[in-house]
Amino acid sequence: MPRSTASGGVPQDGPEEAPPNAPGSRPAQSAPASAHPRDDAPQFVLPLVVRMERAAPPARTDAVETAARAVLTILSDERSLGDGVWSRAMRDWQDARIRKVVRRARGAEWRRAEALPGITVTGKSAEVRVFPPVPLDGWPKDLARLQVSGTELDDPDPVPEPDPAAPVLWLNPHVSMSAGKTMAQAGHGAQLAWWELSASDRTAWRDAGFALSVRTASPSRWAELVRAGLPLVRDAGFTEIAPGETVVAEGGSHLCPLPRKDRP
Repeated sequence: MPRSTASGGVPQDGPEEAPPNAPGSRPAQSAPASAHPRDDAPQFVLPLVVRMERAAPPARTDAVETAARAVLTILSDERSLGDGVWSRAMRDWQDARIRKVVRRARGAEWRRAEALPGITVTGKSAEVRVFPPVPLDGWPKDLARLQVSGTELDDPDPVPEPDPAAPVLWLNPHVSMSAGKTMAQAGHGAQLAWWELSASDRTAWRDAGFALSVRTASPSRWAELVRAGLPLVRDAGFTEIAPGETVVAEGGSHLCPLPRKDRP
């Protein structure tokens, strides 16, 4: 369940559920944010940077989906696992709040960001680079100088129906979020879905390129989804929006086999 706090004026978001002890188990429900023992751990943040060239900005939905896939990509990368070079940072990050921050870059800013250790994930029109977690007060200077506010994007073309074979991250229709905030929330939803899966299901999803869709649910469907026992992202309301549910992760028929509500 995500929490948002602020450090140095930069919005931070992170689920309030702890990672599971074994693949396939669901994270336990947390204590209230004000009393959670994970607040006592050193706090880290997962940086994501979206490329936003002035002449060719990405489509909003594609950027949000690409950010979600970027989170899954770094979670599954061999450098994040075992004794990999990023594994300590990934463990420290997941032992505390699962915070994510989306910043934007173009031109020379983007080139400097690409020179730092990380992974660039490409969508149809979007490029998102994800970096290993950093301390809240320890951002690399070439990332710290990037802007976090004003990340606004549109969908120039109609958004198609989601692929029924792949998972869908459903957005709350009653909440309005900036593109950057939505990208972070979709990343939370994808991560909660990842925690639900067995090792073999994670491998299958990875082999499929982490196929997924992000769509806004209808009000009636949203009411059903939040009661379905699916992975659910809740925001504590420290940035942009009031506290409440933001994303439900629903499994696909062939990939990411979470429970799935039948579509009408």
